[in-house]
Amino acid sequence: MDNITLLSQNELAKITHHRSGEIKFGEKIITIPKDTDIKQFISNSDAKFVLLGIPEDIGVKANLGRIGAASAYDSALQSLANIQHNKFCKGSNLLVLGKLNVDELLEKAENLNANNKEHRKELFKIVEQLDVEVSHIIHQICSAGKIPIIVGGGHNNAYGNIKGLALAKGKPVNAVNFDAHTDFRILEGRHSGNGFSYAFEDGFLKKYFVFGLHENFVSKSVFNTLKELTSRVKYVTYEEVEVKREKNFETELENALNFIKNEPFGVELDLDAIPNIPSSAMTLSGFSVDKARHFTYFFGKHQNASYFHICEGAPTLDDSKNNHLTGKLIASLITDFMKAKMG
Repeated sequence: MDNITLLSQNELAKITHHRSGEIKFGEKIITIPKDTDIKQFISNSDAKFVLLGIPEDIGVKANLGRIGAASAYDSALQSLANIQHNKFCKGSNLLVLGKLNVDELLEKAENLNANNKEHRKELFKIVEQLDVEVSHIIHQICSAGKIPIIVGGGHNNAYGNIKGLALAKGKPVNAVNFDAHTDFRILEGRHSGNGFSYAFEDGFLKKYFVFGLHENFVSKSVFNTLKELTSRVKYVTYEEVEVKREKNFETELENALNFIKNEPFGVELDLDAIPNIPSSAMTLSGFSVDKARHFTYFFGKHQNASYFHICEGAPTLDDSKNNHLTGKLIASLITDFMKAKMG
């Protein structure tokens, strides 16, 4: 895990706002000391969860989306450090690894124009490099018997999460994705819109359920692909649940769980499915924050829930005075997942 910028205890202390009579998460979170064997430290730690930041938006750019997702991790960490350590959720259950060092890759991507065919091919190659890094780290964390919580970056990183978990388990794994899009698009080169289709094609993803798909955002060709793969890929649309009211939210949670629960599975949550959250594909209509939190808790409770990934949030795209709120939401989702698994 050479390519990680470790979070130091000193850096954590700087972003933790101490207050008399209170214990903040940042005072209890575990960090990895310098010059330590990282894998061994993780294995020996009492913490059940390992937090990894991926501060990139290269996959989003390669998918012709709005960049900004690189800023989510730092914003989330600041909020997470300042929640209360109490009987409901303890900071000592979380080891913050730090963030993937993507400076070199971001530099390579900076001057590439995704609308230029040759430039876009270069962006695809950079995303492939990112895949290698992410899958290696997730594999290491899962092999150490811990549960990764991954924050930031585009949904391209679902590929590395799924591959890393599959390699650790020695078999294909499942995934459930709270998302307005399938991210199961054609295999045209790696970007944030095809992480799941590539994981499926490469044999790492066995079964996949998309929860809350927006009917207006899915092409006919993708729907045709889903129809052909109906024994291994299923979905429920947002409109079926909230607009047409043909299906029930709780029942669909159960249906999704029954579909994926027999194998280790990843819990994926794309913030662009929640209304008014600054993201690469922001929406005005979608499931509420409360439903997103319930989704997270519901799947987190199952023993086979093996990682949690929150992506596409882009606090820097919020030009109001409230651009810290995206980080606050991510922190709430992280603790919802932790509470589910510790309960």
